[in-house]
Amino acid sequence: MINVLIVEDDPMVAQLNKNYIEQIDGFTLSGIAANTDEAIEHMAKMELDLMLLDVYLPGLNGIDFLTRIREQNQDIDVILITAASDIHQIQQSLRLGAVDYLIKPFEFERFKKSLTQYKNSHYKITDIDKVNQHEIDRLLRKPSTRAEGAKRQGLPKGLTKNTLDTINNVILTKERDPFSTDEIAEAAQISRVSVRKYLKFLSDIEYLEETLIYGVGRPIYQYKLNESMRDRIDHYL
Repeated sequence: MINVLIVEDDPMVAQLNKNYIEQIDGFTLSGIAANTDEAIEHMAKMELDLMLLDVYLPGLNGIDFLTRIREQNQDIDVILITAASDIHQIQQSLRLGAVDYLIKPFEFERFKKSLTQYKNSHYKITDIDKVNQHEIDRLLRKPSTRAEGAKRQGLPKGLTKNTLDTINNVILTKERDPFSTDEIAEAAQISRVSVRKYLKFLSDIEYLEETLIYGVGRPIYQYKLNESMRDRIDHYL
């Protein structure tokens, strides 16, 4: 679970954000702080992954607090929330490593998109000494060059729309559960070699999240539907 701290001086807004978090899988609320002093106290006691930080706070403002967090090398990701849309402020926050910037008032869907994208990039690479460019792009939430290239060119040679549709229908039955090539091949009644090509393509366009699992025997690829990229497949069906 991703531990979240809300730093917000308006009780109503803090409660709204709390309600939003509780509707999104994979996140747990660590606490609510009304100012940066309370946030510092909470950070000293609890291990945090993500902070929802309001810019306008009594005492130290959010931008200055984020600056302090970075100067102290605190390993906490930050999504800034503010009623202002000052471009200089946004640029400054992004330079300080804010993973997103939400402008009040925002709808739940925008909030959910922000946290879902963060969750998709928040994974630890284990048992792997090196990462490739695609994995780095996923971590940074940037479309990979392979994804962009595939989107421009359409389906790769040898792949068909009908087979893609069949495989996708099986994938959708998995919902949020991870799956392997063999599982899809058996359910779709399509050869494992063919299914592997389609899953690789769907991973390239970031419709699927691809993870290499190490265990007994040879490593295997495991896949999972990327909730924030569901529309990536629409172009091909």
